[in-house]
Amino acid sequence: MTLIVGIGGTNRPGSSSERLTEAALGFARELGAETRMFGGAALAALPHFAPESPERTDDERELVEAVRAADGLIIASPGYHGGVSGLVKNAIDLLEDLRGDARPYFDGRAVGLIVTAAGWQAGGVTLQALRGITHAMRGWPTPMGVAINSIEQKPFGADGALVDESVAGQLKMLAGQVMGFTQR
Repeated sequence: MTLIVGIGGTNRPGSSSERLTEAALGFARELGAETRMFGGAALAALPHFAPESPERTDDERELVEAVRAADGLIIASPGYHGGVSGLVKNAIDLLEDLRGDARPYFDGRAVGLIVTAAGWQAGGVTLQALRGITHAMRGWPTPMGVAINSIEQKPFGADGALVDESVAGQLKMLAGQVMGFTQR
């Protein structure tokens, strides 16, 4: 079965970047994937990446092993001042542990990217930064990247359900592209 791993969220429980990642993973499950989510709480539990130290916590090993086994990824970050959040970047930095694998980093994997930001400029710049990171890690960013302007767009209803059909369509397309790549 195809495994898609989601990485995204903030220190705030139920953040929009975490919920959008979960929604995209839901669409991947509809297409037959098994999914694994590393949300804000899991990311916040990771110590600062220390490349000089080979010691890893159980939480660090769990993330690395999940990505090692993954066929594709979905990564979401808030756009903080036009850049990837420290929480998400720390998790990505930890994946340096994959450098010596037969399939290093994100090699041979599609990576769907999602950004939430308080404005279009921060969203676009952060999405581009995630694309650059994905390329540097030998991954294939999907053609569809989702940027949500949290000032203008409210994708979730009061009950937390995804209610914006346009956003849902984008997430569904992103999940479809990640899944489509895994089947090639």
